[in-house]
Amino acid sequence: MLKSLSKEYSVFLALMTIGGMLFFEHTLSSTSIGNLIGFIIIFSVIIYSSISVAHHAEKLAEKYGEPYGTLILTISAVLVEIVIIVIMMMHSKDPLLARDTIYSAVMLDINGLLGIAAIIGGIKYGEQPYNVDSSNSYLGMLITAFGIAMIIPHFITENHIYMYNIFVIIAFIALYIVFTKIQLSNHKYFFEYNEVKEEEHSTEHINAPFHILILVGSIIMIGFLSEVLSVFMGNTLNEYNMPLAIGAVTVALISASPELITAIRAALDNRMQTVVNIALGASLATLLLTVAAVLIISRFIGLEIEMALTPLQGVMIGLTILISIVNFSDGETNVLEGFLHFILFIVFLFLIFVWFFGNI
Repeated sequence: MLKSLSKEYSVFLALMTIGGMLFFEHTLSSTSIGNLIGFIIIFSVIIYSSISVAHHAEKLAEKYGEPYGTLILTISAVLVEIVIIVIMMMHSKDPLLARDTIYSAVMLDINGLLGIAAIIGGIKYGEQPYNVDSSNSYLGMLITAFGIAMIIPHFITENHIYMYNIFVIIAFIALYIVFTKIQLSNHKYFFEYNEVKEEEHSTEHINAPFHILILVGSIIMIGFLSEVLSVFMGNTLNEYNMPLAIGAVTVALISASPELITAIRAALDNRMQTVVNIALGASLATLLLTVAAVLIISRFIGLEIEMALTPLQGVMIGLTILISIVNFSDGETNVLEGFLHFILFIVFLFLIFVWFFGNI
């Protein structure tokens, strides 16, 4: 184990960065260029640590198989997301941060991640099959979760929003427990695709406790680094009069980076089922777990948060769900379907920068 630990360069880099920031954070945060340098350093280290999270989640996936592997990966990514959102909420006190981050994460997962993977896989293999039961199950849950958490709040009065948030927390925890049980036992075969039999490899050499230890440790260190990142990010956004939506996209990118790496590898290996499980599963976990977590924590820190989507966000989510229903109806993906999702992702980025430059 010590030999394996000595090769975990991301762990040592994260520890050195945390130690360095204990001495230099105040100095860097006192100037504009210092904030920018600090942000770039911390962001780079967090991304590198996220790659480590992806690696160890993949090893656990290889050890335990599907759908356990993608479930481990998506939960790990969502934990990273929750940690960063909560820390930034406590610093910025912005009631829209959680909503914008969740919206950005779904755009990244479904349109960015899945779109890029489908394009890459389509170029190499033409059409890539997967189990259509999995996409149908995910989309049904996503539509329900979006409706409950981010559409219905438009019609709830201020006097009743607290009670409704309590209902959302309970409902989402129950939904996630039920869906996970279905995914892992009752209808496990929904989330598997076994038409192409792969050569079985021994997994006895995979040290699961070691990978779990590094995975959990990396997430904890990302939390510490995120504390510092939130300071540099907040100062930089204020200095250049940039919208907090840029920060929300940054948080979503950090949490989605392990999934993106794993999804591209899976697409290149003609494992589109893994890509679908990651993209749609991560979006669902983001909605159910992140919404419940931020609603609970917001009560403890005394912050009222706004979860209702803006009209423009609602249109983008509606288009994403509609295109997903059409594309995921036949059990195969191709370049065109991937390109449609990728175009929506480009529109998402375009709207953010239009908003930014329109408010300079």
